[in-house]
Amino acid sequence: MNDSTSAAVRLDVWLWAARFFKTRSLAKQAVEGGKVELNGVGGKPAKPVRVGDRLVVNRAGERYEIEVLGLSEQRGPAPLAQRLYSESEASRARRQAEREQRRLSGAGLAAPATRPDKKSRRQIRALKDGGKGKLPPWFPQ
Repeated sequence: MNDSTSAAVRLDVWLWAARFFKTRSLAKQAVEGGKVELNGVGGKPAKPVRVGDRLVVNRAGERYEIEVLGLSEQRGPAPLAQRLYSESEASRARRQAEREQRRLSGAGLAAPATRPDKKSRRQIRALKDGGKGKLPPWFPQ
């Protein structure tokens, strides 16, 4: 943590250091794409983040509402990165409920018993390629 030497850190750098995104360029794309709000407004990747700021991060279908507790320009181990912020209980509960809902909604999809054989893989590939190649006889033309 580097909060004593600098009063602010770039938003994209902080998101990367706090391990919300794997690379700084992914963090920058998320900020530019409107997936990150700083104190209720969207921003630019270079916008300064300070201790006490509130962030809303939408990542991989999950919404994190967090408060900045520390600043860092360096990516470290996960336990140290988790000390840079605190997530609200409401946010944590909402994410858990959404995760459970997604799990239950996918319960009706049964996984195949075995891996597709060579012929089946070709047919699947033909379906994905928009009908190019030999389609299965049951596929409507």
